[in-house]
Amino acid sequence: MSFKIVQAIPSPQEIVSRLPMPEKLQKIKAERDAEIKAILEGKSDKFILIIGPCSADNEDAVVDYINRLAKVQEKVKDKLLLIPRIYTNKPRTTGEGYKGMLHQPDPEQKSNMLEGILAMRKMHIRSISETYLTCADEMLYPENYAYLDDILSYVAIGARSVENQQHRLAVSGIEVPTGMKNATSGDLTVMFNAIRAAQVEHTFIFRGNEVATSGNPLTHSILRGSLSAHGTSIPNYHYESIIDVIENYETKHLSNPAIIIDTNHNNSDKKYERQPKIAMETMYNRNYDSKIKQYVKGLMIESYIEEGSQAIGDNVYGKSITDPCLGWADSERLIYEIANKA
Repeated sequence: MSFKIVQAIPSPQEIVSRLPMPEKLQKIKAERDAEIKAILEGKSDKFILIIGPCSADNEDAVVDYINRLAKVQEKVKDKLLLIPRIYTNKPRTTGEGYKGMLHQPDPEQKSNMLEGILAMRKMHIRSISETYLTCADEMLYPENYAYLDDILSYVAIGARSVENQQHRLAVSGIEVPTGMKNATSGDLTVMFNAIRAAQVEHTFIFRGNEVATSGNPLTHSILRGSLSAHGTSIPNYHYESIIDVIENYETKHLSNPAIIIDTNHNNSDKKYERQPKIAMETMYNRNYDSKIKQYVKGLMIESYIEEGSQAIGDNVYGKSITDPCLGWADSERLIYEIANKA
């Protein structure tokens, strides 16, 4: 057998006992969870912004960024609900490169997943304690979600994971809103099948046990664009694409139909500076068509302190080491512009 055990990883219960979520922060999370749920259920008119770095590689810079977001959140609280991105798992198309804090708490050192689990949990707890903003992460490895399930207020399933059976079944047991991205092919059937699967109950093997789930009615769609057979980006944030998704929702009778528009990835052709344009077009479409306003509940934006990206080892504070992001000045301006149109 070619697998080699590097080290034993403690159970989620052991990790949580080592780094518990303080009771005060549990109450903050419960309040935030309720507010996000109300938006997705159509009981609140607020608009969601899931915003932050492509990947969370440096605790100080990430928490600094979220402290800045918290000050803006206070000013736009009547219109917007900001959910910071603390993405600690980074999918890699070829399997090579930085895979996130879970793998490498220090991007310049070798993988140490036990230290990574502790580091990502510590960063999340510090962020909530300083800002009172609970965060989002991508569920790249379903079995590892248990290390953060008492902390996260939002979960995303990536375009390459959305068709995976274990991801779909695991989401059916998650108690917070979970967005399913459209597949890289752009086939909406894949995304809607994933949403349907996650919204109903299942019995399956998870972390060595037979488990039963009751379904996650807050599972919804994230539109992130797609790729043609020739590798060309095809956006799906335009009016016609959104209407197509809405029409699909209306024939499938899913719970709490909702759409989040991802302003980066193939919607922007990975040109991060296009994100404000995509955000503004989305806000225009919401105000132009009441049905789009009913369904489109938020935006996903990649943003950090410094714009662009850098190579690992360049050590520019607050600059992405994965996909390029908007800088803080442009991000702050964009949040206020979105609030004005929400």
